[in-house]
Amino acid sequence: MRVLIVSDSHGQGELLRTVVDRVDADHVIHCGDFCTEASHLPTGSLTVVRGNCDWEEVREEAYWDGGPHRFYVTHGHRHQVRSTLLPIQYRAQENGADIACYGHTHYPLCEQADGVLLINPGSLVDPRGFPHPSYAILEMEGEEAVTVAFYTPDGTLIPERGGAYTLHLRS
Repeated sequence: MRVLIVSDSHGQGELLRTVVDRVDADHVIHCGDFCTEASHLPTGSLTVVRGNCDWEEVREEAYWDGGPHRFYVTHGHRHQVRSTLLPIQYRAQENGADIACYGHTHYPLCEQADGVLLINPGSLVDPRGFPHPSYAILEMEGEEAVTVAFYTPDGTLIPERGGAYTLHLRS
């Protein structure tokens, strides 16, 4: 299964649709700050949450069961993501999620902490502290193995981010 993870597209609906069409994922996760009308978001299998710049009434957080993995999705502004990832990690663990996706910092990150894979795809249009706008693709390889790769909006791989991870399935 292939999952596209994006965040902080800040009104660039056309670019978002271009990336979604190019990647052709089985599911799309948008971690908030889409900054358009919800009706302008891509259609299909989509999980979206509201960011601090969004006005549309969508969920503040969401859970999505993708194959053997449970994803926790939030924007992150209510979880102190600029200083620590523990609140997101704990929230994911409390609800049986082994993958947590968030945005807000505009900085791409992928790390594993106490059984939870934490993924921030960066910003699709306005990176901060990183030289490229970015998004992430998570590929499930079997039941426990996943690979995460980061790309620029034109589809160029960002080789210094991502990697292969083994996740222990929730019980």
